[in-house]
Amino acid sequence: MYQATMMQATIYANRLSRFRSKLAAGTMYTISGYDVARCAQNFRLTDSPLMIRINDSTAFDELAEPVSPLPEEGSRFRDQSELIGLANTSTQLPDIVGEIIAVKSNVSDTPGEKSRLMATIKLDKDSTVTLSLFESQAEAFHKRLEDMHGDPRVVVATSINPKMIGGGLFLNATSGTHVYFDKETKPGEDYFYKLVARDNRVPSAAPLLKGYAKVETLTISELISFVASAQPQDIDFVCTGRVVRLDVDKGWCYVACAKCSKKLQRTVSALECVRCSNPNAVGVLRYRLELAIADSTAEGTFVCFDGVMTKLHNLRASEAGQMLAVQGGNPEDMIVPPFINDMEGKTLTFQVRVSAFNFTAHHQTFTITRILKEHERIPAPDFVGGNDEDDNNLGGGGHVPVRNDSGEGSSGPDKKADGPPADTAVEKSSRSSTSAAKKARVV
Repeated sequence: MYQATMMQATIYANRLSRFRSKLAAGTMYTISGYDVARCAQNFRLTDSPLMIRINDSTAFDELAEPVSPLPEEGSRFRDQSELIGLANTSTQLPDIVGEIIAVKSNVSDTPGEKSRLMATIKLDKDSTVTLSLFESQAEAFHKRLEDMHGDPRVVVATSINPKMIGGGLFLNATSGTHVYFDKETKPGEDYFYKLVARDNRVPSAAPLLKGYAKVETLTISELISFVASAQPQDIDFVCTGRVVRLDVDKGWCYVACAKCSKKLQRTVSALECVRCSNPNAVGVLRYRLELAIADSTAEGTFVCFDGVMTKLHNLRASEAGQMLAVQGGNPEDMIVPPFINDMEGKTLTFQVRVSAFNFTAHHQTFTITRILKEHERIPAPDFVGGNDEDDNNLGGGGHVPVRNDSGEGSSGPDKKADGPPADTAVEKSSRSSTSAAKKARVV
């Protein structure tokens, strides 16, 4: 009986053309003449502490008739609690399997439009997560759905990067992400038949794939009327109005959990995060400011959270707090910074997030997800964000931080945030050459 072990392997870019033809999924080889090194701690693809590095002396010999079985697939599936534990740590790129229940896409044939797609996936225990794909991956996902005769039920996604954004869990596709539907993989097939065995629902007549509408411009009166008459939904609008006053009685900041961004509860000797069940949470100062904004039609109450305020003033709440803090005082009781007071009287064009919370009697405020600069074009709809109770950490209106305009990861060009670590991240001192032949399957 042979014990199969899955390890990560890397190839320098200048050797890729030489070995690319060998890298066929499902093919089995004996490999010799490779280096062994310790696996970098960031963005690990396997649980093994070691990794294989392909060098100029490495030889691949394909096995036409393997003498022992090796698994054709290898996955590291994680549930929601495990994904939350991995979020923002940049330590692993796990896999997920679940039921795909909704897809929103802005993929189109319009030149210059950036393609984005967001899929809502139900995991075990009825927990849901959001998977976001960009550019070519979004287009490939969209095209596969369009070409299928019916909507898929199960999705397997590999090498995803979990993030906590505005208190919610979002999964970013990376350059190593592969997506499989229904019975294309063994885990997907098992999950599919598990759903079939317990299925008692009426099939939905609505298509799975939905497109985003353009962001409309409304007056404040039209915005209020929409909430009063429409069905609960998540939608974005653009408004323009003058800041007539600041609701400073509710403060301008709060102490949030450094992990989930929820407001911390003060105890006698510590700060407690109820969401994370952490009685000794680490706190960080974040903006939360209520504004009364009016145009010629009406007046409404709008809320700006941390990301929007940080981008607008180019100053973090913690930095503003350090300038104003009184020794030993509660940061939430500090005076309002002058640059926030200066917002009163200014005319702003801003994007508003209307969610299901706005359609209740107790939620009469609107969340500003972006403040547009002069001559800035009206944005496409955002793909992620919280509700008006959560902190929006992203100054760009809640977009998933997978790539910036240069195509680099959100952590910068050196951190390779959108995929597995570069070879240079591995310590050279841990390298050891081996000429022993090993049997392996490319998965």
